[in-house]
Amino acid sequence: MKALIQRVRRASVEVDERTVGAIEGGLLAFVGVEKGDDEAAALRLLHKLLHYRVFSDSDGRMNLNLQQAEGGLLLVSQFTLAADTHKGLRPSFSSAAPPGDGDRLFHYLVDQARQQWSRVATGEFGANMQVSLINDGPVTFLLES
Repeated sequence: MKALIQRVRRASVEVDERTVGAIEGGLLAFVGVEKGDDEAAALRLLHKLLHYRVFSDSDGRMNLNLQQAEGGLLLVSQFTLAADTHKGLRPSFSSAAPPGDGDRLFHYLVDQARQQWSRVATGEFGANMQVSLINDGPVTFLLES
């Protein structure tokens, strides 16, 4: 599994002009599920999401994780993260998990996140989503399980 994370001041997701998820300060994580990913990969990714130190301490250094910073976590499914872009000018999605597996593992990640952290919001799997954010920094990292 992969997550493109962005430290944000706020972020929200809309589907059909209604807000389905929003956070004030924290991490926006675009999540891609690849073939062969399983629950163990989801748990490894979740550990990184909750513990990756990207928030500033009192000295302005990135030493605090999401929980220490008391931030929100907005999880948004994005199968395009699994694209193979090595050859040609069109992405290949042959490494992406089938939709059923992606849906199951994304929701497993969400359920586990909500058990470990109270400030979790999500987009809507498979929907056409409009994501709005104010990037803080900007600070962006690609995490892989």
